[in-house]
Amino acid sequence: MLVARYRQFDLCEDAVQEALLAAATQWPSQGVPAEPVGWLVTVARRRLTDLWRSESARRRREEESGFDPPPEVPGVDDSLQVLLMCVHPDLSDASRIALTLRAVGGLTTAEIARAFLVPEATMAQRISRAKATITKGGGVFTVDLRAERLAAALHVLYLIFNEGYTASEGGVLTRVDLCAEAIRLTRMLRRTLPADSEVAGLLALMLLTDSRRETRTDADGHLVPLADQDRSRWDRDQIAEAVALLEEVLPRRELGEYQVQAAIAAVHAEAATDADTDWAQIELLYRLLEGLTGSPVVTLNRAVALGMAAGPQAGLDLLDTVAADPRLARHHRPDAVRAHLLERLGDRDGARECYRRAARATLNRAEQRYLEDRARRVQDGRGAPPSH
Repeated sequence: MLVARYRQFDLCEDAVQEALLAAATQWPSQGVPAEPVGWLVTVARRRLTDLWRSESARRRREEESGFDPPPEVPGVDDSLQVLLMCVHPDLSDASRIALTLRAVGGLTTAEIARAFLVPEATMAQRISRAKATITKGGGVFTVDLRAERLAAALHVLYLIFNEGYTASEGGVLTRVDLCAEAIRLTRMLRRTLPADSEVAGLLALMLLTDSRRETRTDADGHLVPLADQDRSRWDRDQIAEAVALLEEVLPRRELGEYQVQAAIAAVHAEAATDADTDWAQIELLYRLLEGLTGSPVVTLNRAVALGMAAGPQAGLDLLDTVAADPRLARHHRPDAVRAHLLERLGDRDGARECYRRAARATLNRAEQRYLEDRARRVQDGRGAPPSH
């Protein structure tokens, strides 16, 4: 609330800490007030006033903004204002994510550091540098509701969810706390901007993807591929909510990448079994997404869908068109996709080698175990049968 109104993150953070300290010492003896949040905000605002009244702070404040707090943005709630502040164009994606989780998600620096497997001191420095970058120009956070800033906010939420759904490093495949936080923040955005089709599309995509979370690993923590997951355990409430969102926004014909990705996930969700999957429709949707994004990762996914719809050789031919793309350098996905297609083609030697290369390239141990297991299965003749 304070940052959204007064913009100065560090001062607001200090003021809230002091208000919390006052509550911790006073409430046990005096009782919890009827409006505890209001009490905290009032005390924190008084502390801010004290800070501004100091000589150096007053001079700096007067020079920067005439001492008057910036006006609130009409129709935009506090959390969204701070989210839009945190995706400042001068920040890297890593800094945007860290600052968003700290300022909007309320995660501690230690929690964010654990989520991204870096020392707490490193994460603290990253957050401090992000705040310094934003305040360096005018000393205050600013809210920008232009389309590019909203797009950046959606991108940051997408990255947070993806990091939670498939952790880039470590032994755990999914970090549930990050997924839940991304969904919560996107719901908040959806409530504030109900007419924005891409916000709804991103929420639908997250819900559809998260609906499969409980079936992605077995009891031993080993990755279970989509084709082998128990679809009866997918969260049908999440699927129904996501499909309703898509049915609301897709007729508007304001297609964006998150809506198309959600539509692809919905096709998977609607198939009772893997064999019932409409791969031809998925390939067409990936082709549409390819045109929207120009991403080689999308082409990798389209190669899988094309391989399922038209045969593995067709998928391999498409894969060859992006295999040398520098954006995919040192990424395990090209080898993993090639291994899958070669396995279906019946080339066990080629598939085994590609699975092994992919396993060496990924830093997530759950994915490493899965890829190494696929290599062993192919070597033992237990892989997928050739597909024609």
